[in-house]
Amino acid sequence: MKFKVLIEYDGTKYSGWQKQINTRSVQGTLIESIKKVFSNVKGDDRFIDLQGSGRTDSGVHALEQTAHMECITNLSPEILKIKINDELPSDINILKIIKVKNNFHARHSAKSRQYLYRISTRRTAFQKRYVWWIKDKLELEKMQKVSELFLGMHNFKSFADLKNSSESAKVKVESLTIEPDDEFILIRIKASHFLWKMVRRIVGVLVEAGRGKMNIDNVESFLNSYSNEPSKFTAPPSGLFLEKVFY
Repeated sequence: MKFKVLIEYDGTKYSGWQKQINTRSVQGTLIESIKKVFSNVKGDDRFIDLQGSGRTDSGVHALEQTAHMECITNLSPEILKIKINDELPSDINILKIIKVKNNFHARHSAKSRQYLYRISTRRTAFQKRYVWWIKDKLELEKMQKVSELFLGMHNFKSFADLKNSSESAKVKVESLTIEPDDEFILIRIKASHFLWKMVRRIVGVLVEAGRGKMNIDNVESFLNSYSNEPSKFTAPPSGLFLEKVFY
């Protein structure tokens, strides 16, 4: 039996989504909690596997991460959700569990992903773990003009930290919006997939454009040929959220 699992989490205290040895991860914490639930269920109920739609970096959050869970169980999706949430720490929460066909795969079935980055325009007592506070006044019009360059299919090698040099850096960006929201600036980016640190480096470059320290010519050069320059402006993980996975 296979289930789609929708999850929200505060990534501050985790090394990222992916399960790792000797470090705390979101996936690892979920698996431990799920195993506890199944160990307390009488009968043939058995947990098999949990896989996510993709990795989020250390310190990055999720408003709605998607995973698939394989198991043998007679428990309803709602009861499973309640029982697993009872075992989870307060910074991870299962939003919904839905029964799906066996050919569903959280990562391979996904069509696109959307991230949200939150910039605070003021010092905040309560939001520090969930924003990037920027003291400088940012010119949104300059940021928006530069953001248009990222739309479509591009080679994002300059904006990624590739573990494997042969890994393809081509990504299709479907949309990128920058909107003021009271004391915040919200940057949303939707793409076919994302490379390691890609969103944070795009945000960092957009902020430099907003500061007036980077222009369209600079960004075009980063997209046309490899440059290590964007890595210097990598935005902190605190403001980044995986917002939605589309199927």
